[in-house]
Amino acid sequence: MATKLKIKKGDKVLVIAGDDKGKTGEVLQVLPKKDAVIVAGCKMVKKAVKPSEQNKEGGFVNKEMPIHVSNVKKVEG
Repeated sequence: MATKLKIKKGDKVLVIAGDDKGKTGEVLQVLPKKDAVIVAGCKMVKKAVKPSEQNKEGGFVNKEMPIHVSNVKKVEG
């Protein structure tokens, strides 16, 4: 069973641990089953994608990865 999180989509958060410590951003998605959130501009990785109907060329795409909810702190504003 998933736990209830105090952080919601659209909230401003501060990353308090990890490589992106000190960065702020908006929550794009909440993953309650993993106790994680996806924050805009934080924990970026390059992902290889194959050519498809939407992406004709393929190549590399920058994508945000989930951050555990204990590593972010809600900020006012």
